[in-house]
Amino acid sequence: MSVRKSAKSSKPAGRKVQEHAASRSKVARPLPESMVTGKASAAKAAAGDEPVFAYIATLPEPQRSIVEHVDALAARTLPGLQRAIKWGMAYYGVGDGWCFCCGGFAGHVKLMFVNGVALQPVPPVTPVAMGKDTRGVELGSVADIDEQRIASWMRQVAAVPGVGGKRR
Repeated sequence: MSVRKSAKSSKPAGRKVQEHAASRSKVARPLPESMVTGKASAAKAAAGDEPVFAYIATLPEPQRSIVEHVDALAARTLPGLQRAIKWGMAYYGVGDGWCFCCGGFAGHVKLMFVNGVALQPVPPVTPVAMGKDTRGVELGSVADIDEQRIASWMRQVAAVPGVGGKRR
């Protein structure tokens, strides 16, 4: 993951996420076309915290709150967390590989783990077109987030190679 050279990406994001959440508008917006069709957003690929926060800001409620919560959990759980937008979704990694992604869709948020088949317990959702080893969960509300289980999966997946990463 040589594209991530920003010093900002290695800073803890807890306060940034809170500031970002406080500054967002509470005005209801229609769903972006990509969320209705089941495709990822049209967000441009970019590395770093700011593109991910900008992507999150484009999501309507409740997807925005869910993704903000997952992002904050990731920041608390994984030291050295790095973020990027890839394939229209927020990707998260540590070290030299991407570990999981999170994206908003109509009615839910997908949280998918690269190498998810190696996690215990294996997450229940097998996504379409994301690789045969990817597994995850679909979250319909913030209440659906099992912080202990998801944090455990985040730690487990960070300990194995991510996409393009080397074995640690």
